[in-house]
Amino acid sequence: MMVHAEGANVSRSPGPSYQEFLESDTHPVADHFRESRPGDFGTEKIPVERYTSRDFYEREKAELWPRVWQMACRSEHVPEAGDTYLYEICDSSFLIVRNSTNEINAFWNVCRHRGRQLVSEPGHADRLRCPFHAFTWNLDGKLAFTPSAWDFPQIGPGEADLLQVRVAVWAGFVFINPDLNAEPLDQYLGEIVEHFEPWRLEDRFVEGHVAKVIHANWKAVQEAFMESLHVAATHPQQLMRLGDTNSQHDCYENVNRSLHPSGTPSPLLDWIPTQQQMLESMLDVRVDEQSPIVVPDGMSLREFAANVGRDSLRPALGDEVEQLSDAELVDAMEYSIFPNFHPWAAYQRVVYRFRPYQDRHDQTIMEVMLLSPYVGDRPPPADCVWLDADQSWTDAPVLGITGRILDQDSFNLPRVQVGMQSTPMNGLLLSRYQESRIRHFHRLLECRLSERRPS
Repeated sequence: MMVHAEGANVSRSPGPSYQEFLESDTHPVADHFRESRPGDFGTEKIPVERYTSRDFYEREKAELWPRVWQMACRSEHVPEAGDTYLYEICDSSFLIVRNSTNEINAFWNVCRHRGRQLVSEPGHADRLRCPFHAFTWNLDGKLAFTPSAWDFPQIGPGEADLLQVRVAVWAGFVFINPDLNAEPLDQYLGEIVEHFEPWRLEDRFVEGHVAKVIHANWKAVQEAFMESLHVAATHPQQLMRLGDTNSQHDCYENVNRSLHPSGTPSPLLDWIPTQQQMLESMLDVRVDEQSPIVVPDGMSLREFAANVGRDSLRPALGDEVEQLSDAELVDAMEYSIFPNFHPWAAYQRVVYRFRPYQDRHDQTIMEVMLLSPYVGDRPPPADCVWLDADQSWTDAPVLGITGRILDQDSFNLPRVQVGMQSTPMNGLLLSRYQESRIRHFHRLLECRLSERRPS
């Protein structure tokens, strides 16, 4: 079963291709941006029950989450020996620990004696002590103390150590996999490792971290961020400066991406905005406001915005900014790693994670992290700001104008869930190319739930 079809002959939107935008870049463009890896997954319907059925959700609990790599936290969340962090998915809880040799371990967050959760919130500890009966483990998971040890003759060496899960670090992100026989993380990630290497996300810090519960299935929520077909209806203010249907969508193995050209009008507009009008759309300048900056005469918005971006990054990156292409500084480059992690490329700063809320098949925790470069010592990671389901993303000022865009997306999603739960239709009609990343995701999901590996 192919998860991508290199060179697939699929229809594209009229107008310039993303590759044509790269031709006008004022700086060299990385080879992988010159690749086109369209996925052709046909036009079959996506079954509605994947979003609405509790039985399908239980299959995901049993067959998906226990067998995939998933981002748990940033390494800076556990910077010192003894620092702990929690990652929870559905009804499972995992404990991330920095041990005394500066390695990161991950364990099922459960006492081997009577099953109490060892840790209920992030913190610091010299040892891991169960609050119920005081069974105690070293930071590497080895049993260190058994109360009334004389009464537990069945506990031999190693028999009551904490239950480990696989752990690995990529680009500063700590990934876990409960499957001890899983393939190595770098092999699972594939091409994204090379793509992201120049941007050194491990050298960023978490400037902002915001989480919100959304009343919709986790797949429905994340899929709203895997295509640009919704822009015209959901974000019409962006049509002046975003080539939505010009976007390129690429599918690899466990990774896919969208490359959205910015600083160019949508082909859907029936008029051509000026470079200044596109800038004001980019800055979210309202009709009764004056733009704080002006595009110089004779310069395109893409070139101007890229120059502004280089100047803003120069204090942190120095002359290295001259190696960045206009595309890296201007365009929206959204990657997703199966099943639920979405890091944006280059210096867009945005990272998304989507997971079921508690043990609900119809509710999702959506998280937004902002990863920023820094000068000097790494600042501590921002605490996570939790928003209520009925709060606006703009209640987290760290998100800036992104909060308004997320509000537009969030407005649709509970209504998507209600619509799917109430419909007699048996499937969703996805487009062949513009929603190919979603089709790619479902192909991978099918492989996992049928215990087959993609080929």
